Amino acid sequence: MPFSQSTQPVRTLVTGASGFTGRYLVRKLRARGHTVIETVGDPGATATPTRLPLDIASPDACQRVIERVRPDYIVHLAAISFVGHDDPLDFYRVNVVGTLNLLEACAHAGHTPRKLLIASSAHVYGNVTSDAIDESFPLHPVNHYAASKAAMETMVRTWFDRLPILMVRPFNYTGRGQASNFLVPKIVEHFARRESSIELGNIDVARDFSDVRYVASVYEALLDSPAVSETVNVCTGTPYTLRDILSAASELTGHELEIRANPAFVRKTDVKMLVGSPARLRALVPAIASIPFIETLGWMLAA
Repeated sequence: MPFSQSTQPVRTLVTGASGFTGRYLVRKLRARGHTVIETVGDPGATATPTRLPLDIASPDACQRVIERVRPDYIVHLAAISFVGHDDPLDFYRVNVVGTLNLLEACAHAGHTPRKLLIASSAHVYGNVTSDAIDESFPLHPVNHYAASKAAMETMVRTWFDRLPILMVRPFNYTGRGQASNFLVPKIVEHFARRESSIELGNIDVARDFSDVRYVASVYEALLDSPAVSETVNVCTGTPYTLRDILSAASELTGHELEIRANPAFVRKTDVKMLVGSPARLRALVPAIASIPFIETLGWMLAA
């Protein structure tokens, strides 16, 4: 039964709830009347009825949380998501093994939620010469982050006949509160401080940028959709290069930045263009409209 039709309080477990996406999604779900139980990665965090510490890499910790909460819905966002993260093994410990631990915890507890929404990443596609990557494209990950997500997806698909799972592949997205080691917040901060220059790598890479508020709305709507046992892109279908973003930010602020190329910021494994087809997403949640990127940029600059 969709949660919008339920007469009982809906309990939704969100892993990685204190992360960038989690904070926006939790607010949306609570506004819909969900009792949201957040998990946070800090093992020293004080447990409360709606906030639990969870080491996702620990099978026992995952099982304790599932047995305690027995949620109606699970949204699994906890991940190492910064491509430049220092320890490659962390990607696999958290993104692959951590996800497996969560699924096995449900099985061991004999608990089947109404739906598990599991976040993967469009980075699994790698370098694809297409301006509309759909979900049928083969996976060609080119870095540890992407490889860990591709491995996770392969593992999760073996659970499709045991649990009601929907996997999402978000393309790049941004918004207020994203860490400054991501490119758009870095650019926004330089313009907001009216810096004289900025050091970047290749400013001609193109990405399909969404607004985090749109992504949170999509996740919320997908929980209420009948879709399970499949994977869906979360994207807009519109590419922007960093050069485009720099130009738009300059127009919005009336400020010019000198762009300095720093070879240290250019990764050999950088994906040149990553643009998705939102056709399947729009068929599943047609009422959720994307936010034009220029509006996102203005919102961030006004913070």
